[in-house]
Amino acid sequence: MMLQKMSQKKIFLVLLVICTISFLLTMEAFHLRCPTLHSLKPKHTNIVFLKTHKTASSTMQNILFRFAERNNLTMALPKLNCGHQFCYPQFFSSHFVHPHTLPPNMISSHMRFNKTALQCLMPNDTIYITILREPASMFESLFTYYSRHSGSFRRVPNSSLEAFLANPLHYYHPEEADSVYAHNTLTFDLGGNKDRSATDVTYAQTFAAEVEKVFSLVMISEYFDESLVLLRHLLSWDLDDIVYIKLNVRTESSKKSLSPGLPGKIRAWNSIDAYLYDYFNASLWVKLSALGLDCVAKEVYLLRQAQERLTKSCFGGQMPVPRSASEIKNKDLRPWQPSEKVGIIGYDLPLNISNAIKELCLKSIMPEVTYTQKLLQSQLLRHRRSLQNRTPQMSNIPQQTKRTTLPRHSQVHRNQPPPSNAQGPASTTKSKFTPNQGGGITK
Repeated sequence: MMLQKMSQKKIFLVLLVICTISFLLTMEAFHLRCPTLHSLKPKHTNIVFLKTHKTASSTMQNILFRFAERNNLTMALPKLNCGHQFCYPQFFSSHFVHPHTLPPNMISSHMRFNKTALQCLMPNDTIYITILREPASMFESLFTYYSRHSGSFRRVPNSSLEAFLANPLHYYHPEEADSVYAHNTLTFDLGGNKDRSATDVTYAQTFAAEVEKVFSLVMISEYFDESLVLLRHLLSWDLDDIVYIKLNVRTESSKKSLSPGLPGKIRAWNSIDAYLYDYFNASLWVKLSALGLDCVAKEVYLLRQAQERLTKSCFGGQMPVPRSASEIKNKDLRPWQPSEKVGIIGYDLPLNISNAIKELCLKSIMPEVTYTQKLLQSQLLRHRRSLQNRTPQMSNIPQQTKRTTLPRHSQVHRNQPPPSNAQGPASTTKSKFTPNQGGGITK
C-alpha cells in the first residue's frame, strides 16, 4: 500500500513539474520582445479590399465596415442598380460607385479588379489587400453555393461534382456571365484571364508577380487569424479593430467531403488559382516568419481571447447557437440562402442583451446585404447633412465654382471620440462575358 502511495506521489510530482515547465515556456513566449506598434502612430485608413468569392471575405468585409463606421470614414458602395456588388462580373468602374459615397477612404464590395480605375478613384497612399483560399475546398464551396445560379453547374446531372470534374468542358460555357463561378474564379476576380490554357505556366507566373506588385497583403483563408495579425501591423490598427464573428458559413449538412482524387482534379481544372494559392501561401509564411512565429502565436492567442469575450458578451455568456435563416426572428440578421439545398447559418441576439454593447453585436453578426444597405443609408444621411451645412456658406460663391465633397481622412488618430451612430441576393448583370476586355491588374 505504501509503495502504491509513493508511486502515485511520484507520478503527481512528475506531472506537476511538466505542467510547471509548460507554463513557464508559455509565459516566456508571452514576454518575447515582439514588434509593437507605437501608441501614438495613426491608423491607416485608405484601403482597397478585393472581396473574392467563398474565401471568408464576408467576415473580412464586416471588419472593414465596422472600422469605417467607428471612425466616420467613407466606404465606397455600389449604386443601386448594381445591387450590393459593383456590377459584377464587369470590370470595376467608378461609374458603378454611388456618387454620395465619394470620395472614399475604403472599398470592399465584390468587384472584378481594375487597377487603373481604382487608382484614379482612391488616394495615392491606398493599401491593397485581398484573400485567397485553397482551391479544392473553395471549388467545392462554389459548386454547392452556386449550383442553381451558374449554368455550368446546373447542367450537371444530380448536381454531381464528380460528374462535372470527369468532363468539365462538357458543362462549362465560358461565354456565359455566370461561368465566372466555374473556372479559376480567384484569377477572374483579380482581373486575370480565367480561361488561359493550363499549360501556359508562364502566364500564371507573370500574373502572380503582377498581383504581388499591387497587393501589400494577400491573406490566406486557412490562416485567417495569422493573416489578421499581419494586417494589424500593416495598418497600425489595434487588436479590437480586427475582432470578428464568422459570417456566411454553410451548415455542416450543406458541405460535401471530397473523395480521393477530386482535389487533384479540382486543382488541375483551376490551375491558375492553384498556382496563385501556392505562391501566396508561401509568401504569407515568409511575412509571418519575418514578424516572428512566436510573436504571431501570441497575437493570435490574444485575438481569440478577445473574440471569445465579445461573443460571450453578445450571447449572454454563452457561445452562439448557429441558426438557419427561418429560425432567426430579426429579419435584418437573416443571411441570404442561395437555394433550399444550401443553408447559410446566422445568429439571433438574446432579448436581454445590454444596450451598451447591442449595436456592436448587431453589426458584428449582420449579413453583407443588410449591412451594405444600412451603411449606404447612414452615408446618404451624412451627405445630406453635409450639403445643408455647406449651403449657407456657399451662397455667395459663383455657381460655376461650387463643389460638394465629403472630407477624406487619410489616417485616424487614437483616442479620438467616436462618431454618433446612424442607422436579398445580389443583382446580377446579364451581360455576356468577354474574356479579353479591358481592365484587370496589369492595365
